[in-house]
Amino acid sequence: MTYRTNRRLAFGLAATLLCLSLAAAGAQTQQTKRQSVAPEETQSRSLDGRHFWDALALQPQPSDAWERLRSQLAWQEHIDHPRVQEWITHYSASPHNIEEITERARPWLSWILDQLQDRDLPAEIALIPFVESSFDPSARSHRGARGLWQFMPRTGDSLGLRRNRQYDGRLDVVASTRAALDYIEQQAEQWYEGDLFLSLAAYNAGAGTVNRARRNAGAGSDYWQLRLPNETMNYVPKLLAIAAIIDDPERYHVALPEIDDAPAFAKVEVERPLALNEAARLAGVSQETLAALNPGVLNGSLNPAYSPVLLVPSDNAERLVARLTRPAPSEPALAGSGGWQQYVVRSGDSLSAIAARYATSVSTLRNRNGLNGDTLQIGQTLRVPARQLAANRS
Repeated sequence: MTYRTNRRLAFGLAATLLCLSLAAAGAQTQQTKRQSVAPEETQSRSLDGRHFWDALALQPQPSDAWERLRSQLAWQEHIDHPRVQEWITHYSASPHNIEEITERARPWLSWILDQLQDRDLPAEIALIPFVESSFDPSARSHRGARGLWQFMPRTGDSLGLRRNRQYDGRLDVVASTRAALDYIEQQAEQWYEGDLFLSLAAYNAGAGTVNRARRNAGAGSDYWQLRLPNETMNYVPKLLAIAAIIDDPERYHVALPEIDDAPAFAKVEVERPLALNEAARLAGVSQETLAALNPGVLNGSLNPAYSPVLLVPSDNAERLVARLTRPAPSEPALAGSGGWQQYVVRSGDSLSAIAARYATSVSTLRNRNGLNGDTLQIGQTLRVPARQLAANRS
């Protein structure tokens, strides 16, 4: 039986017991009140739902992302394993290193926990970026893996993470997180009867390596019994060790940064190429802030053909959306001209030639297409004035 099935059964049983307890308590209370409370008062109290929700509030809700993570840990029964204890000793010897890495989790932790909760996955998985990339979305390994979840190029391609000169989906935290969770779930269901430890081993070493180790170990072998490459043998113990430290940081003299359990960013859909410096000005934040939230954007400009979503600090998203809907100051003459259409760059094109062809300025094309310079690539899509485009074709 899988972790997910066990957890759902547990939740179902708990919910049933809670309902029975509430029903019994309610019946006894009503029996007592009938003797001393007027019918009108009894009816008004039964219609007031506040006492019902108060009864369901069995424990305070987490207000801190670390609190929520702790409340959803599922694998702490394994922390006494010698391999886990070895890594607890290793990590706890450098508490400042843990504090520095967990500080980098600040923009992402609450959102990642949301994704795990939606999929009913253990909260320990939120700490895979600690092991993989030290929570650095721009991390790059010597073997070519990149991003928070450290995808190799071919694996990222197979999971739909697009790559080109303008965008790398492995660096896009939203896209790569979803791809990583898809991969872990798919491997668990396809090969390992829902065993997430084996799926995590396959995430690190590949399903072929894990499947061979399982055949060699014999039927019924679990992760702890397999002979795998050293990195993979240590992969799950590392994850469980850092989870154990975060579950009880005072014991290990670790001061975790306070991270609100609330969205740190909002997703803004962009319909035209947009330079990060322009987006930063419109949103009222620094370009460095937007670059940090959007590491998948490689050349300082977001192209909706590759990624139509820009991540913006939550407090600034409404301002950006409002300003993106206004016509740019350089475009008033085009307001009634049919807007803009696409033009595909061909061999021999230059930005100045295209501007002249469509009776506009180079600066207007730069602003409209989020370009930092005049360099173009064959096949690149530009937005050009629709009125001039129609005239040119005639």
